[in-house]
Amino acid sequence: MQVWHVLLIITIILLIALVVLYFMGKKMQKKQEAQQAQIEAAKQTVSMLIIDKKRMPIKESGLPQMVIDQTPKLMRRSKLPIVKAKVGPKIMIFIADEKIFDLIPLKKEVKAEISGLYIVNVKGVRGSLAAPPEKKKGFFKRLLNNQKKSK
Repeated sequence: MQVWHVLLIITIILLIALVVLYFMGKKMQKKQEAQQAQIEAAKQTVSMLIIDKKRMPIKESGLPQMVIDQTPKLMRRSKLPIVKAKVGPKIMIFIADEKIFDLIPLKKEVKAEISGLYIVNVKGVRGSLAAPPEKKKGFFKRLLNNQKKSK
Protein backbone atom coordinates (compact mmCIF):
# COMPACT_ATOMS: atom_id res chain seq x y z
CA MET A 1 0.00 0.00 0.00
CA GLN A 2 1.13 3.46 -0.75
CA VAL A 3 1.20 6.37 1.64
CA TRP A 4 -1.73 8.16 0.03
CA HIS A 5 -3.92 5.04 0.46
CA VAL A 6 -3.25 5.10 4.20
CA LEU A 7 -3.95 8.84 4.39
CA LEU A 8 -7.19 8.39 2.42
CA ILE A 9 -8.39 5.65 4.81
CA ILE A 10 -7.52 7.75 7.88
CA THR A 11 -9.34 10.77 6.39
CA ILE A 12 -12.47 8.70 5.70
CA ILE A 13 -12.44 7.30 9.26
CA LEU A 14 -12.07 10.81 10.71
CA LEU A 15 -14.96 12.12 8.58
CA ILE A 16 -17.22 9.26 9.71
CA ALA A 17 -16.28 9.92 13.34
CA LEU A 18 -17.07 13.65 12.96
CA VAL A 19 -20.47 12.92 11.41
CA VAL A 20 -21.35 10.46 14.20
CA LEU A 21 -20.27 12.99 16.86
CA TYR A 22 -22.33 15.73 15.20
CA PHE A 23 -25.54 13.71 15.25
CA MET A 24 -24.92 12.44 18.80
CA GLY A 25 -24.37 16.03 19.91
CA LYS A 26 -27.67 17.16 18.38
CA LYS A 27 -29.48 14.28 20.10
CA MET A 28 -27.90 15.11 23.49
CA GLN A 29 -28.78 18.79 23.05
CA LYS A 30 -32.44 17.92 22.49
CA LYS A 31 -32.42 15.76 25.64
CA GLN A 32 -30.86 18.59 27.65
CA GLU A 33 -33.47 21.08 26.40
CA ALA A 34 -36.28 18.70 27.41
CA GLN A 35 -34.75 18.28 30.89
CA GLN A 36 -34.41 22.05 31.25
CA ALA A 37 -38.08 22.49 30.35
CA GLN A 38 -39.05 19.96 33.05
CA ILE A 39 -36.92 21.79 35.63
CA GLU A 40 -38.51 25.13 34.71
CA ALA A 41 -42.00 23.65 35.00
CA ALA A 42 -41.40 22.13 38.45
CA LYS A 43 -39.42 24.90 40.14
CA GLN A 44 -40.70 26.67 43.23
CA THR A 45 -39.36 29.44 45.46
CA VAL A 46 -38.32 28.49 49.00
CA SER A 47 -36.68 30.42 51.81
CA MET A 48 -33.71 28.53 53.27
CA LEU A 49 -30.74 29.00 55.58
CA ILE A 50 -27.52 27.76 54.00
CA ILE A 51 -25.51 25.67 56.47
CA ASP A 52 -22.70 24.27 54.35
CA LYS A 53 -21.63 23.91 50.73
CA LYS A 54 -18.94 21.70 49.23
CA ARG A 55 -17.94 19.93 46.07
CA MET A 56 -17.95 16.21 46.82
CA PRO A 57 -18.60 12.85 45.16
CA ILE A 58 -22.25 11.85 45.11
CA LYS A 59 -21.61 8.76 47.27
CA GLU A 60 -20.28 10.92 50.13
CA SER A 61 -22.90 13.65 49.75
CA GLY A 62 -25.59 12.21 52.00
CA LEU A 63 -28.25 12.22 49.26
CA PRO A 64 -30.89 9.47 49.42
CA GLN A 65 -29.76 6.08 48.11
CA MET A 66 -32.47 6.16 45.44
CA VAL A 67 -30.94 9.31 43.94
CA ILE A 68 -27.45 7.78 43.99
CA ASP A 69 -28.73 4.62 42.25
CA GLN A 70 -30.37 6.66 39.48
CA THR A 71 -27.22 8.57 38.55
CA PRO A 72 -25.16 7.25 35.63
CA LYS A 73 -22.08 5.25 36.60
CA LEU A 74 -19.69 7.78 35.04
CA MET A 75 -21.30 10.61 37.02
CA ARG A 76 -20.86 8.84 40.37
CA ARG A 77 -17.12 9.53 40.44
CA SER A 78 -17.32 13.22 39.58
CA LYS A 79 -17.68 15.86 42.26
CA LEU A 80 -20.98 17.70 42.50
CA PRO A 81 -21.76 21.06 44.13
CA ILE A 82 -23.63 19.93 47.27
CA VAL A 83 -25.48 22.41 49.52
CA LYS A 84 -26.73 21.58 53.02
CA ALA A 85 -29.59 23.90 53.98
CA LYS A 86 -32.32 24.29 56.57
CA VAL A 87 -35.74 24.58 54.95
CA GLY A 88 -38.33 25.23 57.64
CA PRO A 89 -37.62 22.77 60.46
CA LYS A 90 -35.87 20.24 58.19
CA ILE A 91 -32.21 20.07 57.22
CA MET A 92 -31.98 18.97 53.58
CA ILE A 93 -29.23 18.29 51.07
CA PHE A 94 -29.46 19.84 47.60
CA ILE A 95 -27.45 19.75 44.39
CA ALA A 96 -26.69 23.28 43.18
CA ASP A 97 -26.42 24.41 39.60
CA GLU A 98 -22.77 24.83 38.64
CA LYS A 99 -23.35 28.45 37.55
CA ILE A 100 -24.77 29.63 40.87
CA PHE A 101 -22.71 27.54 43.32
CA ASP A 102 -20.20 30.35 43.91
CA LEU A 103 -23.03 32.86 44.51
CA ILE A 104 -24.52 30.87 47.39
CA PRO A 105 -23.47 32.50 50.70
CA LEU A 106 -22.65 30.45 53.79
CA LYS A 107 -24.59 30.90 57.04
CA LYS A 108 -27.12 33.27 55.45
CA GLU A 109 -30.78 33.11 54.55
CA VAL A 110 -31.65 33.12 50.85
CA LYS A 111 -34.66 32.68 48.62
CA ALA A 112 -33.87 29.82 46.28
CA GLU A 113 -35.71 28.46 43.29
CA ILE A 114 -35.60 24.69 43.61
CA SER A 115 -36.80 21.85 41.43
CA GLY A 116 -36.81 18.67 43.49
CA LEU A 117 -33.31 18.38 44.98
CA TYR A 118 -31.79 20.81 42.47
CA ILE A 119 -31.15 24.50 43.25
CA VAL A 120 -31.73 26.49 40.07
CA ASN A 121 -31.41 30.10 41.24
CA VAL A 122 -30.59 32.04 44.42
CA LYS A 123 -31.60 35.53 45.60
CA GLY A 124 -30.71 37.28 48.82
CA VAL A 125 -33.47 37.77 51.39
CA ARG A 126 -31.94 40.87 52.95
CA GLY A 127 -30.26 42.80 50.16
CA SER A 128 -28.39 41.41 47.20
CA LEU A 129 -25.87 38.60 47.20
CA ALA A 130 -22.19 39.46 47.06
CA ALA A 131 -20.49 38.90 43.75
CA PRO A 132 -18.45 35.71 43.53
CA PRO A 133 -14.72 36.14 44.15
CA GLU A 134 -12.61 36.53 41.05
CA LYS A 135 -10.82 33.43 39.91
CA LYS A 136 -7.08 33.41 40.32
CA LYS A 137 -5.11 34.09 37.19
CA GLY A 138 -2.85 31.37 35.92
CA PHE A 139 0.92 31.67 35.78
CA PHE A 140 1.07 32.50 32.08
CA LYS A 141 -1.73 35.12 32.25
CA ARG A 142 0.08 36.91 35.08
CA LEU A 143 3.31 36.73 33.10
CA LEU A 144 1.61 38.27 30.04
CA ASN A 145 0.03 41.03 32.16
CA ASN A 146 3.39 41.87 33.71
CA GLN A 147 4.98 42.09 30.27
CA LYS A 148 2.19 44.33 28.97
CA LYS A 149 2.50 46.66 31.97
CA SER A 150 6.25 46.96 31.61
CA LYS A 151 6.02 48.06 27.96
